[in-house]
Amino acid sequence: MRTGMWRVRRGRAVAAVCGLVLALCLPATASAATAAGESSRHQVVTWGASADRLGEAVADRSYRLVVRTSVGGAHPRIRLSNAFGDRPVTFGSAYAGARAEGARLVPGSNRRITFGGGRTVTVAPGESVTSDPLSGRLAAQSDLVVSLYVAEAAGQATGHGMAMQTSYAASGDHAREEGEGSWGERISSWFHLDAVSVESGADTGALVALGDSITDGWQSTGDTNRRWPDYLSRRLQSASGTGIKGVANEGISGNKVLADGAGQSALARLERDVLSQPGVRTVFLFEGINDIKAHTGVTAGQLIAGYRQIIERSHAAGKCVVGATVLPFKDWSEFDAAGEAVRQEVNDFIRNSADLDAVTDFDKALRSPYDPERLLPVFDGGDHLHPSDKGMRVMADAVNLAELECGR
Repeated sequence: MRTGMWRVRRGRAVAAVCGLVLALCLPATASAATAAGESSRHQVVTWGASADRLGEAVADRSYRLVVRTSVGGAHPRIRLSNAFGDRPVTFGSAYAGARAEGARLVPGSNRRITFGGGRTVTVAPGESVTSDPLSGRLAAQSDLVVSLYVAEAAGQATGHGMAMQTSYAASGDHAREEGEGSWGERISSWFHLDAVSVESGADTGALVALGDSITDGWQSTGDTNRRWPDYLSRRLQSASGTGIKGVANEGISGNKVLADGAGQSALARLERDVLSQPGVRTVFLFEGINDIKAHTGVTAGQLIAGYRQIIERSHAAGKCVVGATVLPFKDWSEFDAAGEAVRQEVNDFIRNSADLDAVTDFDKALRSPYDPERLLPVFDGGDHLHPSDKGMRVMADAVNLAELECGR
C-alpha cells in the first residue's frame, strides 16, 4: 500500500530508510491536511542551478541527476528548462528517488513524475515547465535523484555546466530503473533540470545566491557540498529566529554583472534564475570580479549602476537584497592596479550604500591582514581568486542570519 511519497517496506524498514537516507518519507497521516492548513502553505525553492548553453542536445538519452536539497517540505516539484534551446525537447519519462550510493537508488523509492497529468512533456524553445506535485515529503539536506529520459531533442541543449557533483548518463530509457547497472557514464553537469521546490509553511522562505564561479563552487571539493551556499544552507536549517530555510545556488562560472559571456549577464538572467523561483524572500548579490578583471574598461560607476538595477528590480518584486563585497585577487594572472582600484571603489559602495538592505563583508573575512589585496593563504583555493573549502565555510559564517529578512 502506498502511504507516502516513496514506497518502502512497512515497519522497521520504513524507519531504517528514513533514518539512513534522511529523505523522501512521509507518515500516512500527513496527507490529511485541513483546508486552513493548506491555505497557509506555499512552494519554496529547495535547490536551483542556473540554466546555460550546454553543447548539443541528444535524443534517446537518459540522465540521472544528483542534487542536494536545502529546506525540507511536502509535495516536491521539479522544473525542466529549454531556455537556450532552438528546438523543442520531449521528455519521455521522469522519475525522482532517494540515492543509496553512486547511481543506485534506495529500493522502492523511485517515483514517476507527471506534467499536467501526463507521463511525457514537450518543452518549447525558450520555455520551461514545472511538474505536478508529488505526494509525500522531501527531507532537508538530502540527496534527491531526478532521472530524465530525453526522447526527442536536437540543436542547443540547456543545462548547468559546472555542477561540482557527479551525475550519470546512459543511452536509451533507463529513468525508471533503481539499480546502477545502466548508468556507466559519469557526467559533471546537470542537463535540463534547473530547480526543485517543496511545499512549506507560509513563514518559510528562501534565499537565492546570484553569483559567479566562487558561488558555483570552483576549487571546493567535488561531491561534498562545500560551496559557500551549501555551508550557509546548513547554518540556516538549525538556526532559530529566521524563516529563511531554502537556498538556491544561481552561480555561473565566469559570469558578469553587465555583459553576456559565460552565461547571460546577471542583469539578463535575474528574472529567470532568481525572481521566478518560488518562495524567494532574499537576493544575495555577490558578483563583479569578472567584470573587473576582464580588462574591458568597465568602470566602478558602470558596475555600481548594474548593481542598482538588480537591487531596484528585486525590490520591485518585494525581495530583500543583501550585497557582498568583492574578494581580493592579487597574484591571479589578470590582477593589476587599475582593476584593484575599481574593486576598492565598488566595495566602498557596497559597504556604505543605502540601496542595499544588508551587507556581508566577504573581503574583510578572507583578505590577508598583511596584504589586503590578497586572499589569506589558508583561505586560498590555490589560484589566488577562488576560496578553498575552509574559505567557503568562513564566507558562510560571515553572513549575519538576522539580516537576511528585511520585511519587504
